Amino acid sequence: MEQLKQKIRSEGVVLSDRVLKVDAFLNHQIDPLLMKQIGEEFARRFRDEGITKIVTIEASGIAPAIMAGLELGVPVIFARKHQSLTMTDHLLTASVYSFTKQVESTIAISTNHLSADDRVLIIDDFLANGKAAKGLIAIIQQAGASIAGLGIVIEKSFQVGRQELEEAGFRVESLARVQSLRDVQVQFID
Repeated sequence: MEQLKQKIRSEGVVLSDRVLKVDAFLNHQIDPLLMKQIGEEFARRFRDEGITKIVTIEASGIAPAIMAGLELGVPVIFARKHQSLTMTDHLLTASVYSFTKQVESTIAISTNHLSADDRVLIIDDFLANGKAAKGLIAIIQQAGASIAGLGIVIEKSFQVGRQELEEAGFRVESLARVQSLRDVQVQFID
């Protein structure tokens, strides 16, 4: 997706050979027009998959997931990272390690919102080692739902996430695949 690559080049900040900061348009401040285009692209790629729900993880996956949900006409569920007073019973949970925050979190989705009848598209802002994706997959599988695939805004292809997910049989569609962040430069695949 060329618009996304241009935004990464112009507003992304390479902090190290493993960390790309995109808080100017994706995961702190959000560019609504870019999110609309991202939602349209995910919908185009997954339109024929019979999707009934989109699942993401709070917080940075919510904007692209909502736009994809709007385009596909399906509800969006976000897995919560923090316990809520209103969300205590009948939870599907998984443990997820965040490389960026260096913390382990328990994520949860209520059983009221996900069932074996659902066909789910997972959407997330980043794919690196695949920990968040695997946590969401575990929750969806606990519900007995099927997984159509994963829509990733930015993939760090030099890390193992995509390879492990594909080896497990999952379809991965990434809109921008970063080959390298060496020498403070973003290099893309394709």
